[in-house]
Amino acid sequence: MSQNRYPVVPTTTVLGMMKGRQTGAVKGHALLKKKADALTVRFRQILKKIVQTKQEMGKKMREGAFTLMEAKYAAGDFRHTVFDNVEGASVKVHAHQDNVAGVKIPKFDRTENTGADSKLNLTGLGGGGQQIQQCRKAYMATVDLLIELASLQTAFLTLDAAIKTTNRRVNALDNVVIPKLNNTISYIKGELDELEREEFFRLKKVQGKKSADAKKEKGRQPFEQQQQQENGHKGVDILNPHEDADIVF
Repeated sequence: MSQNRYPVVPTTTVLGMMKGRQTGAVKGHALLKKKADALTVRFRQILKKIVQTKQEMGKKMREGAFTLMEAKYAAGDFRHTVFDNVEGASVKVHAHQDNVAGVKIPKFDRTENTGADSKLNLTGLGGGGQQIQQCRKAYMATVDLLIELASLQTAFLTLDAAIKTTNRRVNALDNVVIPKLNNTISYIKGELDELEREEFFRLKKVQGKKSADAKKEKGRQPFEQQQQQENGHKGVDILNPHEDADIVF
């Protein structure tokens, strides 16, 4: 029992401090529990969305591969032409943060650079231009899914770490801190009650002693009065010259 409590001095001030800490620990436990529940709900939503996105990614990759084969069949090998016309990235990723129950989750969004596609739009004018544009659209949709999947997986890892940390704190409060505070408060209350009983017993003994002394004093006063009365009726001591009056003849 002594190991499962804080080493404190059992006083009223320390009892008030421990009760304050207990109230704070209970409130913190409730808030952390709500936070863990909110993070778990969002974690499951993201996990479900990751599975759906990966399934859709497979379909888009197949469609992109088919459209690429169609474009190559219609326009020939246009890879070098595309490389020569590329001046900059047509798709960029912008990162920002989303807040879920106090946890910062990174999120990625796609931003397009329209100026970089001016020459690519002219690719395939000699033949197969429509198939090339369809291939480009198919792979752009795949890039969008890749960006979304990267955002979801990053959020998944961040939430997983946050949930583990929050659950550790909840378990620490539930199994270590709050029981220790409860045991400490019980210990202080027991010691204060024991001190109060000792003080009551001491006061009772002091009161009993005072009552006994008062009774003895009351029993002694009649005895002293009786002695005084008996001394008043005694004969005159002739040997004591101070008590004899002068004899005048």
